[in-house]
Amino acid sequence: MDLQARLDAERARRLENETVRAAYEETVTTLRRNGFLPSVLAEETLFPDFVLPNTEGRLVSLSSLLARGPVIVQFFRGEWCPYCRIMLDALVEALPEIEALGASLIALTPDTGPWVQEAKTTHGARFDVLSDVDCGVGLAAGVVFRVLPLYLARLQAVGIDFPDRHGNDAWFLPMPALFLLDRDGRIAWRFADPDFTRRATPEQILAALRALDPPG
Repeated sequence: MDLQARLDAERARRLENETVRAAYEETVTTLRRNGFLPSVLAEETLFPDFVLPNTEGRLVSLSSLLARGPVIVQFFRGEWCPYCRIMLDALVEALPEIEALGASLIALTPDTGPWVQEAKTTHGARFDVLSDVDCGVGLAAGVVFRVLPLYLARLQAVGIDFPDRHGNDAWFLPMPALFLLDRDGRIAWRFADPDFTRRATPEQILAALRALDPPG
């Protein structure tokens, strides 16, 4: 079963719950109605440089990664999100092909501390999982929004505590967007959708990587 089929199956199962469906529909409908997508950094735009901590406490800079080749930047909401878990598993599987094409992959989450380590360890990820502290990079990329009332109530009802996980009480989340950056740090391709049950597939990512101009 491919990535989107797995995501669709998960969505169908979860949306059988009326409370979950109402929270999902409020979030997706509101973001689309409010024109959220135009705020996301566009292709050919220079992606903001950053320095963020990884799970080992080491600071990782975008510029150091770009010095080695193209970089894929994947925002995800956290290990608590079932759709993000499915996506991370798919990226782990695709990593050998991504690296064979000369690219690096990093995943950014607003989670901090042990929550970031949980995501890396659970999936056996060999790529860096970075803590986007206070959603700084996500805000600069235009992919962050404040959690809406029904979804906030749903998360709190199942014990998901963002102030604890994020280290702040802003209740921000990133759209799980993906950016492919060329060697100059410009966005060569992106995937962004207010519907958090939809993600860039490995096939799309690899096709975009292959379409990049060769070095030199």
